[in-house]
Amino acid sequence: MTTEEHVVLVDVDGRALGTAPKTSVHGHETPLHLAFSSYVFDREGRVLLTRRADHKITWPGVWTNSCCGHPLPGERPESAVLRRLSYELGLTAERADLMLPSFSYRAVMANGIVEHELCPVYRVMTGMPAAPNPEEVGEVRWMPWKEFAEGVQSGLLAISPWCREQVPLLMELGADPMSWPPASPEELPQAARV
Repeated sequence: MTTEEHVVLVDVDGRALGTAPKTSVHGHETPLHLAFSSYVFDREGRVLLTRRADHKITWPGVWTNSCCGHPLPGERPESAVLRRLSYELGLTAERADLMLPSFSYRAVMANGIVEHELCPVYRVMTGMPAAPNPEEVGEVRWMPWKEFAEGVQSGLLAISPWCREQVPLLMELGADPMSWPPASPEELPQAARV
């Protein structure tokens, strides 16, 4: 028997307010909740892009960064990153490096569905090929980071709204993703420091 997945609800200061079933929080009145985004890089410095499965509730069929998701109540965000990378893309990695500890966004789809997340951003390195889970991912593509970042910032690449906001912030860390300095876990919002 499978139990329903819950997400951590948070206030604007990043403090936990409780939990709610994941299936209930994505709608027209989506409450702010804890999430994560990750960018997977290979040894050549290419970033792994994913196209969200066509049946996803939020931004179906849209290209985005490597993997997004929600930490379970009591789960460290970096552990959630590694768990979801395994489930969605068949990838294993030794660690996830925190890059943007307090990223937050709110985006509204044309049909009124809202995504509203406090969403720390992580960098992950791998030497493995991706094996996408069709329940989550429609297709994958590796792209040189410079080409990807320039395409996002120029508006030439159609990409998810959260990725469009994250890329300029990541570029502020430097042109080479391999040299980005990780942030301290102490910089995470309170709800993410478990």
